[in-house]
Amino acid sequence: MSQPWVDRIFCEDALQGLARIPDGAIDLLIADPPYGLGKDYGNDSDKLDTDAYLRWTEAWIDAALPKLKPSGSLYIFLTWRYSPEIFVMLKRRMTMMNEIIWDRRVPSMGGSTRKFSSVHDTIGFFVNARDYYFDLDAVRIPYDEQTKKARSRSIFVGAKWLEIGYNPKDVWSVSRLHREHKEREDHPTQKPLEIVERMIKASCPADGVVLDPFMGSGTTAVAARRCGRRFVGFELNPQYCALIENRLAGLENAAA
Repeated sequence: MSQPWVDRIFCEDALQGLARIPDGAIDLLIADPPYGLGKDYGNDSDKLDTDAYLRWTEAWIDAALPKLKPSGSLYIFLTWRYSPEIFVMLKRRMTMMNEIIWDRRVPSMGGSTRKFSSVHDTIGFFVNARDYYFDLDAVRIPYDEQTKKARSRSIFVGAKWLEIGYNPKDVWSVSRLHREHKEREDHPTQKPLEIVERMIKASCPADGVVLDPFMGSGTTAVAARRCGRRFVGFELNPQYCALIENRLAGLENAAA
């Protein structure tokens, strides 16, 4: 079956563009929407008041979720300010598997004197059905040799988990992308490849398609291609669309 919408970034509003995608065609949905904090993305997409922001969130959720296969999953990046409300929206539609805390490894350099410093993002992991796709072995974290040596008792000998590593926990400590970081592009809220690649390896089969309704700097598209998966995405800002194409072209040039 022809899929002219696959491996493409559409420079348009996802609320309109999602109609391009057939229902039940997507294996994994990774969403990094505006957080409702007034960031400048070259438009007013992050400048809604609370009520309008939550209405908009519910609208894109209802447009995007039908695109998932029954075995499909959703990861959504959020701020703690709105994650409770949005998690409730999603719990009415899907099954919640994890609340993942992304520890951005922000150094202690002052901050507010009237509250604790916020140094994390919240990620929700949701699935459609009990038989959702999940490949734990693809994302296990290897034990170091010292740990392996310490597990020398007979009950540990030959244990699969000791040889291939442990299940990542629900706190992911991955540094945010500093200005000097080699991945860093000209985007205010770019997510690290390490995080998105873990989501794709765990929750998208090798022949699957990843959907990102808010592509931003294109990390989902780059991660999907690096992991051998297909992708489709939407992005409002033409400058970011060009940035994504440049990143993807850079991957092809590096592989040539």
